[in-house]
Amino acid sequence: MYIKKIVICGFMLYLLSSCSKDAGSSGSSGGGTTPPIPTPTTPTIAPPTPLAFYVVGYMPSYRSPSTLADNKYKMCNIINYAFASVTSSGGLSLAVPANLVAIQAKAKTYNCKTFISINGSTTDWRNMASTASGRTNFIIQIMNLVRTYSLDGVDIDWEFPSTSDGTDATYTSLMKQLSDSCHTNSKYYLSTALTSGKYVGSYTNAIKDELLKSNYIDFYNIMAYDDFNTSVPYKQHSDYTLAQVCLNYWINTRGLASSKTVLGFPAYGRPSGITQSGTILTYSGILSQGGSPLSDSAIVSAGAYTNYTIYYNGQPTAKKKAMLAKNSAGGIMMWEMGQDTNDANSLMKAVCDTLGRAY
Repeated sequence: MYIKKIVICGFMLYLLSSCSKDAGSSGSSGGGTTPPIPTPTTPTIAPPTPLAFYVVGYMPSYRSPSTLADNKYKMCNIINYAFASVTSSGGLSLAVPANLVAIQAKAKTYNCKTFISINGSTTDWRNMASTASGRTNFIIQIMNLVRTYSLDGVDIDWEFPSTSDGTDATYTSLMKQLSDSCHTNSKYYLSTALTSGKYVGSYTNAIKDELLKSNYIDFYNIMAYDDFNTSVPYKQHSDYTLAQVCLNYWINTRGLASSKTVLGFPAYGRPSGITQSGTILTYSGILSQGGSPLSDSAIVSAGAYTNYTIYYNGQPTAKKKAMLAKNSAGGIMMWEMGQDTNDANSLMKAVCDTLGRAY
């Protein structure tokens, strides 16, 4: 009986020893100790490194990428592909994905970043952003698109949130939440379009100080154009004075950091005192009808109208605006690249020559 007890005790000690060895063997090294459970890391939420000066060009989906000369990618440091759009159901629809792929590949070759610009009808923006779940689902789709196409950032072109219908609050909530997603580990940029600021009211007031004076949005593209009037003749829709007024309002009156302020200028012309339907021409189209790159107006014909005056920005005005942006703001933006020429008359070339930007 005594011997039997000794045998049983010995067997139990053997089992305990085997269990201890088995537990120790699961570690990455010897020693018989269980490795510590890794502590999960908390992602940082902070803006990416800002660019020294933003040179932004929009490229719409309906333009063939082949129409954009290679040096245009060198002139810009950001191309905004326009557009992916908010749908009536709160989804996100990307226009001509193949063109985005081609533009992103070319931009990457020339060290130019590519953003997706997102637009939509006022109604669709309002409906999508009206609930927390709608905003969350929409942001998930945005980030999936950004990752799928290896993009560098997001540009929101909501024209326009307003204090008159409560979308000032839902726009603010959307941008703050989207900022957290874009700025996780400082990976993606976030920009947004701004109304000119010449006419203070429900649109300008919808942009709250908690966005303007924080790091939620990396930079703001001011649409300093389209100041036209179908009843008043001889009115330039994007003169130098408008550019000054816009920068003064957003920087000096509203307190937007100059480093985040990007001045927009047009590569197209508008008439004044007549309909805008069928009478708007691209800068390259104006020159093809005899307009001068050194002027801001020309006599043209389009649609049902002949020999009317169209107003645009020639190279001298583009240079003046570039210098204004260089001295007072953080960047310059063109709508849109496909409307410019690819030769010595190019407006973007005039801008880069003024900025001293190599291309």
